[in-house]
Amino acid sequence: MTQETPAVFKSGYVALIGAPNVGKSTLLNRFLREKISITAPKPQTTRNRILGILTEPGFQIVFMDTPGIHRAKDRFNRVLVDTALATLGEADAVCFLIEIPEPDPEINDYILENLGRIDTPVILVINKIDALADKSRLLPLIEKYRGRHSFHAVVPVSALQGEGTDELMTELVALLQEGPQYYPEDHLTDQHERFLVAELIREKVFRLAHQEVPYAVAVSVERFAEIPEKNRIDIEAVVHVERESQKAIVIGKKGQMLKEIGRQAREDIEKLLGCHVYLGIFVRVTKNWRKDPRTLAEFGYHSPDRQ
Repeated sequence: MTQETPAVFKSGYVALIGAPNVGKSTLLNRFLREKISITAPKPQTTRNRILGILTEPGFQIVFMDTPGIHRAKDRFNRVLVDTALATLGEADAVCFLIEIPEPDPEINDYILENLGRIDTPVILVINKIDALADKSRLLPLIEKYRGRHSFHAVVPVSALQGEGTDELMTELVALLQEGPQYYPEDHLTDQHERFLVAELIREKVFRLAHQEVPYAVAVSVERFAEIPEKNRIDIEAVVHVERESQKAIVIGKKGQMLKEIGRQAREDIEKLLGCHVYLGIFVRVTKNWRKDPRTLAEFGYHSPDRQ
């Protein structure tokens, strides 16, 4: 009786990198078929490196969703950019996302410079093609980028609609090497529930608040209590802002803005946790938190060591 040879299992880490608001988090959520990375129509939504884990028969891909690369003008934004660039040294493959037209070609040039310093295979992903009426505009852009870097592949996609994402996944799987299963197959992310809850609340602030208020916001979860007999989790969270004027905007007239933030966040949190949720949200002024290294660290924004 002959024994079957065990199937080869492949695995690898894939970095998603690009300018702000290019669709990295949307692509990650599309691949995982779950919402683990927040999205919003404003740039610089993602602030932490988020691991998204896709496990299929025969392979596992650990995606690293990163903050958008942008011109860092203060300590907080330098932390975001450092976090994104640090993933290049950790990845087995890179998806470099761009869109057409390019909002800021200089940022993509800066990313290309950093990609030129690594030997990791890079796939150029041209996102948001669903919004492109004239597809003939893709060819000049592809030729331009192929002249700048030796890409493993170029794949136009619509992360929002799913167009081209199967082709992109095929290219990624082809790059995987034989390796271990890093995480159990039922894990979708390495982030704990408190972090995901805080991110969902912050997403609603991004979507509902206006002007520069969302960029001055951090969210901390102060209480996370499971009540099994009621199939309920009680959560108390604090939305931190830097000025009293921002606090007034987040609360809104007669508390209506904060009420709507809480309503939308609770709906998503209940979907995430699979149970009823009591959600209490408070707004607190934490002056200049984006400039204070200690407060940044308390909120989970650590700059990675750069060699």
